[in-house]
Amino acid sequence: MFWRRRTYLDRAAGVTGNPSSPHEEGRQARSMLEDSRRTIARLTEVQPDDVIFTSGATESNALAILGYARALRQRAGADTPGRNNIHVLYLPTAHASIVGNAKLLQTEGVVVEALPVTDYRVDTAALAKMLRKGTALVSMDAVCGETGVVWNTREVASVLAAFKGAHNRPLLHIDASQAPLTEKITRAHFGADMLTFDASKVGDVRGIGVLIVHRTIPLVPFYMGGGQERGLRPGSEAPELARSFAESLSIASENREIFRASAAQARVLLADAIKKSIPNIHIQEGRSQVPHILNLSLPGRDTDYLVMILDEAGFAVSTRSACETDSEDGSRAVLVLTGDTDRARATVRISWGPSVHVRELQRFSRAFAKAVAFIDKGARG
Repeated sequence: MFWRRRTYLDRAAGVTGNPSSPHEEGRQARSMLEDSRRTIARLTEVQPDDVIFTSGATESNALAILGYARALRQRAGADTPGRNNIHVLYLPTAHASIVGNAKLLQTEGVVVEALPVTDYRVDTAALAKMLRKGTALVSMDAVCGETGVVWNTREVASVLAAFKGAHNRPLLHIDASQAPLTEKITRAHFGADMLTFDASKVGDVRGIGVLIVHRTIPLVPFYMGGGQERGLRPGSEAPELARSFAESLSIASENREIFRASAAQARVLLADAIKKSIPNIHIQEGRSQVPHILNLSLPGRDTDYLVMILDEAGFAVSTRSACETDSEDGSRAVLVLTGDTDRARATVRISWGPSVHVRELQRFSRAFAKAVAFIDKGARG
């Protein structure tokens, strides 16, 4: 037994108890955790029991893809005919945690294929022809993190719902991490069976995310060691992170329409300024775009060097997904969408959030034009 003596530092540190513990600190932590779960459930229009906290989108995506496919194989049993005929489809422009885990399943004997993409959309007519008796899962993102393309998830969901060739209809997993600032985030809006979100995409908190999945969908956890999060994610939860995540999602939902409108106006101004001042430039965009992500290609220029110049000027931009910065082929997403190697190897991704003002984007456009002119001058000289 330990005598409880709270100090000023204890109180200032916030809630530090283990949510699984029965003492007062533990109960406070549990209350904070479950309040956060209920908030996220309300925002996404699901039941609180559907919300599974994880370390972020990468883990959530892996749990959805690997956990579901492995659960189906376990249910089938080692001697069941067709056990190795599970068929999974993934979006080739999606985050590395979708593409990589789909390919990992391939090494485990699962039949894996890339979704067909045409004109910045999933080709649903071609998709319908790809579905087979063993098709179990389609995994894709709601918004391309590199280009800002809003994918036609509901059309994909309709194709899966209409498929009659399997005993159970194929499930749809959506990584909606990039959606909350400008898009609705309900499960019904995406037509999803499983849904991923990441705190770092809506606020300043890193290290927490959620997988939204109904209890009737079987998943196999990656490891054992506790019953937390329905036994799917053993280990002590992080109530403070959960609270910050829930608050960020709430703020994003309340301000979504305002930010979307202002970002759309800012995007037009920024794109026009860049196109007027820089020759030989391409913008990657489809029929539907989030307004606060602008992806450009500057063929023939060293965009990695361009990023360094802009960094010195106080602007943080990127050339491709942070998870694939070592790729020598440039942007995988842009290559899939355009089929143009030169464009894929010379991309710049510009994005901004609600705290960025139009005057800052105007200052950026001038710095961007100056940096590109400097690179072009060096190439000519």
